[in-house]
Amino acid sequence: MNRRFLFLVLFLCAAGAATLGYVFQRRLATTAEFDYQSKLAKDEADHLRELVILPTEKKVPAGENFTAALQKFGLSAGEAASASAAAQHAFNLRQIRAGNTITVGRSVEGTLREIDYKIDSDRMLKIIPEHGGFTAQVKEIPSKLEVAGVTGRVEDSLFNAVEDTGESPELAIRLAQIFGYDLDFYTDPRKGDTFRIVVEKKKYANGQTAGYGRILTAEYENAGKKYQALLFHDPDGRPGYYSADGKSLQKAFLRSPLKFGAPVTSHFKQARFHPILKTYRPHMGTDYGAPVGTPVQSIGSGKVVFAGRKGGEGNILQITHRNGYETMYLHLSRMFVRNGEHVEIGKTIGLVGSTGLSTGPHLDLRILQKGQYKNFEKLGLPPSDPVSKKSWPEFAAVREKWLPLLINPELLQAGVAPSSPAETH
Repeated sequence: MNRRFLFLVLFLCAAGAATLGYVFQRRLATTAEFDYQSKLAKDEADHLRELVILPTEKKVPAGENFTAALQKFGLSAGEAASASAAAQHAFNLRQIRAGNTITVGRSVEGTLREIDYKIDSDRMLKIIPEHGGFTAQVKEIPSKLEVAGVTGRVEDSLFNAVEDTGESPELAIRLAQIFGYDLDFYTDPRKGDTFRIVVEKKKYANGQTAGYGRILTAEYENAGKKYQALLFHDPDGRPGYYSADGKSLQKAFLRSPLKFGAPVTSHFKQARFHPILKTYRPHMGTDYGAPVGTPVQSIGSGKVVFAGRKGGEGNILQITHRNGYETMYLHLSRMFVRNGEHVEIGKTIGLVGSTGLSTGPHLDLRILQKGQYKNFEKLGLPPSDPVSKKSWPEFAAVREKWLPLLINPELLQAGVAPSSPAETH
């Protein structure tokens, strides 16, 4: 009986010791695991403090220098001055532009880590705190080019319609330039007009659009009539836009000296009552009502023969063109070209004003052919040369490539590589 009891006691002691040993080992393992997890958490926290950068972005205000702009991010006067001095060695800060973005990155604890100024769509000025001071360099912004489709519907203006698609106003301006020989985007757009564009888009790694390449093909439907354009290079390599049947869209003159939104307030007339002189006299031009400062473009390529002030005409520009044509732009507030300067079609040459005999801001456009005033609104002008017979096979290949994407932009979802210039030759 005593032996049995002793054996039982020994067994229980051994079992207890084993249990205590197991518990102790588990406790050691748990402690080790806890220590390990604690170290991981600490390392992760250190990693976050070291690598994670919280950005704050603002646009450069008009009239403000780089140092003052940095102080608005919470940099001290000394920090802002030191950062600007370093930046000046990498980039001329006199070229800082209002509206461009500055991004200041700080750690989760608020420590300054980097300052980025976006110079343009391709370059970034990067300023890094280092050894108690700053270093700076200009770096390229990684991007890729892809072909994308853009479609929209006009409710009031082409400008607003393009913005409604989420695209930049630049695309509206370029579309208006393509069809500007056939359509006046001040007066012709109607509610319900539609447009389709196949364009090269430059995109950053985060998917944000950095800018646009070439518009490869486009369509604008105005009041039920479709206008189509295909980019093609002539045998000399010059790019131009052509209709699907190979006719050039470019003519000697654009349809309007303004790009968007201005109505015709006075037409070409042999006898019009002058609101200031209170008498009937010929009005040899077309008046466009627009606010002071609206950009004025040359409707054709040519040479400036006069840029200055002339009595009741106010500030005036006169440009001569081929085939005996001359254009005049009256009542300007500012002029951006000088006598003798050559200007290309579509170049901004001045701003709308109200100088001279004028009751309000407007542009008076006049056109002459061999010394005779012509009615610009009714002036028919011949187009440029169509696609040659020799180039037709290449043009047909371009048409077959891009027109289906214009009609069915969903095909772009399958992925279309950007074309090289040779492909649109």
